[in-house]
Amino acid sequence: MAGRWFPAGLFLVAWMGWTMNSQTQSLQTNTPSRTATAVFGGGCFWCMEALFETIPGVLSVTSGYAGGHVPNPTYKQVCSGTTGHAEVIQVVYDPARIRYEDLLEAFWDAHDPTTLNRQGNDVGPQYRSIILYADESQRQAAERSKARAAKRFSRPIVTEIVPLDRFYPAEAYHQDYFRKNPTEAYCQLVIRPKLEKFQKRHTSR
Repeated sequence: MAGRWFPAGLFLVAWMGWTMNSQTQSLQTNTPSRTATAVFGGGCFWCMEALFETIPGVLSVTSGYAGGHVPNPTYKQVCSGTTGHAEVIQVVYDPARIRYEDLLEAFWDAHDPTTLNRQGNDVGPQYRSIILYADESQRQAAERSKARAAKRFSRPIVTEIVPLDRFYPAEAYHQDYFRKNPTEAYCQLVIRPKLEKFQKRHTSR
């Protein structure tokens, strides 16, 4: 190699390539190698979304509809109680940081799974407690978790555990509802107390 001459431009190109490669590796390190998805229904999706967004390892939460027979349902249709759909959330999470089983534990804490087709003053089949599993491993985990949770409640759990056919995202104005409308009456009187109770319970664990 002694005495061999390299144009300055080649050194610049080589340096830039090394720098870009290092930046790419850094970005890849900070991005989860893979994600997983869970779908739960526990009453109003505004409440469930607000609670699950606070869980470390959860990457995104989308409000939507699932469990029914009407394709591409609207909020008005679901509220009629005739579509078979429930208000649900789709949780995208990093399985390297949180397990599906941990999300199930949060699910039981996030609502009352012993009330049939209602949560508080929200009444109707669209507010039913439901776990929609993506595969057999999720089904088995949900069944085991339900059996354990049953010991914590004085009344029988009525939560449905059913296969996920399709998830339909809700209208844009439903997404991040609590964050966007923190001063609205429903957010102040219903969501905020549930959120504070949920956070206190999970930070104490």
